[in-house]
Amino acid sequence: MSVKQADGRVSPPSDDDAPRRSSESHARGWRGVGWGFIVKLILVALINAFGVMVVISAFRVESWIILGAMVVLVAAVDVVYFSRRALPLKYLLPGLIFLFTFQVFIFGYTAYIAFTNYGTGHAGTQEQAVQAALIQGERRVEGSPTYPLTVVERGLGELGFAINDDGTVLVGSELEPLAEVGEMGAGAPTDVPGWTIVERSRLLSDQALQQTVIDLRVPVSEDPNDGSIRSRDGSSGAVYESTLVWDEQAQTITDTTTGTVYHASDRGSFVADDGSSLPAGWFVGVGFDNFVKIFTDPRLAEPLLLVTAWTFAFAILSVLVPFALGLLFALVFNDPRVRGRKVLRTLFILPYAFPVFLSALVFRGMFNAEFGVINDLFFFGANINWLGDPWLARFAVLFVNVWLSFPYWFLVCTGALQAIPTDALEAAEIDGASRPRRFWSIILPLLLVSTAPLAIASFAVGFNNFTVIYLFNNGGPSIPGAPYALGYTDILISAIYDISGVSGGAADFGLASALAIVVFIVVGAIAAISFRQTRRLEEFQ
Repeated sequence: MSVKQADGRVSPPSDDDAPRRSSESHARGWRGVGWGFIVKLILVALINAFGVMVVISAFRVESWIILGAMVVLVAAVDVVYFSRRALPLKYLLPGLIFLFTFQVFIFGYTAYIAFTNYGTGHAGTQEQAVQAALIQGERRVEGSPTYPLTVVERGLGELGFAINDDGTVLVGSELEPLAEVGEMGAGAPTDVPGWTIVERSRLLSDQALQQTVIDLRVPVSEDPNDGSIRSRDGSSGAVYESTLVWDEQAQTITDTTTGTVYHASDRGSFVADDGSSLPAGWFVGVGFDNFVKIFTDPRLAEPLLLVTAWTFAFAILSVLVPFALGLLFALVFNDPRVRGRKVLRTLFILPYAFPVFLSALVFRGMFNAEFGVINDLFFFGANINWLGDPWLARFAVLFVNVWLSFPYWFLVCTGALQAIPTDALEAAEIDGASRPRRFWSIILPLLLVSTAPLAIASFAVGFNNFTVIYLFNNGGPSIPGAPYALGYTDILISAIYDISGVSGGAADFGLASALAIVVFIVVGAIAAISFRQTRRLEEFQ
């Protein structure tokens, strides 16, 4: 240790103090690390483990964009959170990652799908389309022997067939053709190296497993034209071949029963010379075809024009009518002469507290033509077809949306009215301005300063108000001759839902994505113009 001498000088520490100084340094070091660093280390390790898992999965399916993006993100996390110079990024990086994942990536992937034919019949690769086509034309090979068969399993539920071909045990799965693994006597295989035998009792008690076994096809060889082993009972199998023959070099599928030759087209389909095509297709890029189809295909363009016009009308009226109604009630209940204002205000905001989906379903029953209370109570039991007539259905769904949204504007306008300076109103009253003049010249402009941005946001909400449209009437009644089950009360967002085929029927995700991009551009342009115009209102203050 250091010793202070008589003349004031400090002698250097001796060598005997070195072990104690080293232990004190280590102790200070561990105290300096703290629990914060340990927690950060664990979290970053978990992020790295998740990133490695995604990278491996992306490599297996050859998704190079996701692989590269994940490598960059994991590297960025490691650099930022283990560097002392990147302090601001420690707080910004999580938000940027979420922005990229849930906004940029989703929008970019939607834009990518919009330039493809992705949908029903075009959801996989050409190889998958060939396999699907051959399966659809399968027939049992005439004279094919019946093989003793055992259902086998390995890994995470991968099923396969093991057969006994004259003493030779062959095993394969849907992705792997039959391969020899051993020899045995007569009967179904009881021991298959690398596989686990599925017990017969389990097969008989599990209906889902039975259906999976029935649908399972194990290729006989690498050539899909050689057929595959299929089983109807899980204990015996036979070779099935397709009446369709695939020629990879010529890129054709030939129907051996009719002689029809289907050629692979650049649109992801197998098409014959007579114009007929096979149902199975594959996923390819189609350029701007989906966007062109929106505006030029008469079967689609005309219904979409009706849907677009109603979308704008619905979005505009869903802002103007509730705003006017909410402002009216706000003006009434802002008058101090009205008694019980607090109780009445509470009653008027009750619709705002109801779940939207529940209100839409309740009103759907109330507007029913046969037993709805609207007809019984207000129209003396008249059979008014609210949900079947196009104009009545539009009025009904607009009424429901106004009922749900006017309490919001009632609250907003009430707060805005109470924030208006009383000096300006008193000065106008002294100058002799009438109530209408004070409303139009002072109250309304000041209200619009604070409510105009909210009105723009409400317009965007109305433009994409899928919940009310879908739950109240599912976009009906249907437009005659329209594809994708489009209806008179459909708005663009529900039309996109119908075209996507999520609710059933044929799906065209490429066309739905293209329409979503168009809607995004329209709403974005309207919002940008509206916000630019609202800046002029700020000059009024």
